[in-house]
Order: sequence, then C-alpha cells, then structure tokens
Amino acid sequence: MDNQTEKTTEPKQRHGCVTAWLIFMIIGNSISSLTYLFGGNLIAQSFSGGISSFMVALLFFLGLGNVIFAVMLLKWKKLGFWGFIFTSICAVIINLNLGLGIQQSLFGLMGIVILYAVLQIKKDDVAAWENLE
Repeated sequence: MDNQTEKTTEPKQRHGCVTAWLIFMIIGNSISSLTYLFGGNLIAQSFSGGISSFMVALLFFLGLGNVIFAVMLLKWKKLGFWGFIFTSICAVIINLNLGLGIQQSLFGLMGIVILYAVLQIKKDDVAAWENLE
C-alpha cells in the first residue's frame, strides 16, 4: 500500500449571486442580439438619422460576443472579463457615432463596474475573481 496521502483539491465554487448575474448576462445579451438580428430594421428606423445595416450587424455581433464572454466566465476564464471590456468600449464608440450623448454612451461602461463588483462576491472566503484562470 502507498502511504502517501493524495492531495485533494476542492472544486472551484462561486456565490449563487455571481452565477445568477452571469446567467442574466447570457439571457439579456441573447435577447439583445436576437432583437438586432430580427428587428434591426425597426431599430434603425427609431433613430432620427437612421442606422446603417452595418451598425446593426456590428451591434448584433457585440451582443453575441458578450454571450460568449459570459459563458467563458462561467467556465472560469478571465479572458471573458477582458472580452466584455472590449465589447463595452466598442459599444461606447458606436453609441457616440450614432449621436447618443457622451453621458448616455459612458453609462454603458457601468456594466463593467457591476460585473467586476459581482465577481468580488466571496464564497467560502474566496472571490469568484480569484478563481478565474
């Protein structure tokens, strides 16, 4: 018999609020992307100057990227957080290009702050952020 004790590693865990927020992000961004995909013409008409089909497609892909990045966070990949920052900055640039005000456009960056704060919630004295690879 081997007298060495096996080192047991506990599986990573996250607080239920973190999981709920990530699932909310997946659902919300999925709905947003599908809205741009199937209702892009209506959205484009709602702006006084209109929106090009290229911009609508770009917004669809940004939302789809957010879904992918939220799934990556569920799978403990820190790259998902950095991807979310990238898509948020792109959205600010697009919003400014579409004529939305600077304050309204920058408000979109609050999602990054909220996501980072949620990832700081601890379970068993370990934040979800610390478990990301």
